[in-house]
Amino acid sequence: MSVRAGTQKGVDIELYKKMLTVALEEAQQGHAEGGIPIGAALFTRSGQLLSRGHNRRVQDGDPSVHGETDAFRRAGRQRSYRDMVMVTTLAPCWYCSGLVRQFRIGTLVVGDSRTFAGGLDWLRENGVEVIDLDDRACRELLEGFIAEHPEVWNEDIGEE
Repeated sequence: MSVRAGTQKGVDIELYKKMLTVALEEAQQGHAEGGIPIGAALFTRSGQLLSRGHNRRVQDGDPSVHGETDAFRRAGRQRSYRDMVMVTTLAPCWYCSGLVRQFRIGTLVVGDSRTFAGGLDWLRENGVEVIDLDDRACRELLEGFIAEHPEVWNEDIGEE
């Protein structure tokens, strides 16, 4: 299921926007540290923050620390992820899309899918509710980084 902000009855867009603020703070922190500005957070469906994280590939020299994986690891073990909401400033790459699918995270909230669409269609096809907020601040932060550091961005998404 794909939902554009404000198009589905029963979807609390204002709650999702508040959740995205946490992920955007993480992206900004990552950028301030000299890293790729992508942030994520994991919430319960009711809006309780479980964890937050950001892309630390550059800072840690670890190619596996994407925003979503950082937030996921920081949440610790959970009995189930079906009623969780993963919020990310950028549509997840295939690696992070696999994480969402593997652990059956029920809802994915995305700040920006214009810059990079990742595995959104695949996630939708596999039953993940995708809420695309099309947030300008998320998009502009990453677009600025890509313009300044295209080689780091290409490394992050597996391009040569």
